[in-house]
Amino acid sequence: MSRIETLLKEKILVLDGAMGSMVQQFKLSEADYRGQRFKNSPRDLKGNNDLLVLTRPDLIRSIHLDYLRAGADIIETNTFNGTSIAQKDYGLETIVYELNREASKLAKEACIQVMNEAKLRGEIRECFVAGAVGPTNKTASLSPDVNRPEYRAVTFDELKDAYREQIEGLIDGGADVLLFETTFDTLNLKAAILAYQEFNQAKPAKKLPLMLSATITDQSGRTLSGQTIEAFWVSVAHAKPISVGLNCALGAREMRPYLTTLSDLADCAISCYPNAGLPNPLAPTGYDETPAMLAGTLREFARDGLLNVVGGCCGTSPSHIQSIAEMVKGYPPRQSLPNHKTEVLALSGLEPLFHLRSENSFLMIGERTNVMGSPKFADLIRNNKFDEALKI
Repeated sequence: MSRIETLLKEKILVLDGAMGSMVQQFKLSEADYRGQRFKNSPRDLKGNNDLLVLTRPDLIRSIHLDYLRAGADIIETNTFNGTSIAQKDYGLETIVYELNREASKLAKEACIQVMNEAKLRGEIRECFVAGAVGPTNKTASLSPDVNRPEYRAVTFDELKDAYREQIEGLIDGGADVLLFETTFDTLNLKAAILAYQEFNQAKPAKKLPLMLSATITDQSGRTLSGQTIEAFWVSVAHAKPISVGLNCALGAREMRPYLTTLSDLADCAISCYPNAGLPNPLAPTGYDETPAMLAGTLREFARDGLLNVVGGCCGTSPSHIQSIAEMVKGYPPRQSLPNHKTEVLALSGLEPLFHLRSENSFLMIGERTNVMGSPKFADLIRNNKFDEALKI
């Protein structure tokens, strides 16, 4: 058992907050993103925040340090778009492994610095690096072209290979845990999980614990690819993560019912790192909730035993994380786990199916087809041509 897994049972761990909105405060120019190494790049690089681990490591290190000093136990690497699929937009597919390795090293250096600072004060700090793996900018389940519903912008294997390269870089750079986050398409996540499993089979000595986090895109309570949170968990439980949770898209208050459902179902730790409320383009950070407001809502989650890992997503800052860290000190982590029965078969599509197994029960699965919907199908049934009807 890893040290993080042990601590999850002892206290609520604090994750860091947003990286993108922190970078925006520096008002960087194209030259900052290019540095010397990429000054002749034929494409614009401004906005590629992941690249800053190579061209402005001082800036990214300072953000990591701010979050750690605010009380974060776990900081995420600056690699949300660190796959060849996402970096292709900038023509930087060839540096993906290096990008992730250096991002992990940078975050680890910040952790060591803060732990050493605590040691000088006679205190003990334990800080960890989560290798952040984002969803990419493609979806494997949906077509980006409404006129071509069968089209996909990326294949499952392309996703798997891209994730594998990112995972190797993050682990080689010194990450303590992997965090597959902001999942809007479970098929993308399943490709990442398979890449993780294949890496572990090839290099078992380097295996790291896995954290998963999905995003509910709106008040429908579903991911972008249409799954309920119950179906999402059934789809990914085979990965045996040390935690599963929700982040992004919603504020904490709107996230509460879905997190409760997940807590009632998942047999691992629960994480929650919401946005600072719902988006507001007129607000300085794009979000309205102050540190006290967000921490106040999350206090209810902690009080009700829903949390093992808590932090912030879009619109949050070190001040938000400081308020959250101070708030959780008085609450124990979620301990009770659902009592799953082995005789329950759990299947998932857009919604879950839980089937109670017993000696005399069986489950029939059929595609809905009827003679009222298709004259051709009706003719085949009428003429006992069932094989041809089955093809329809």
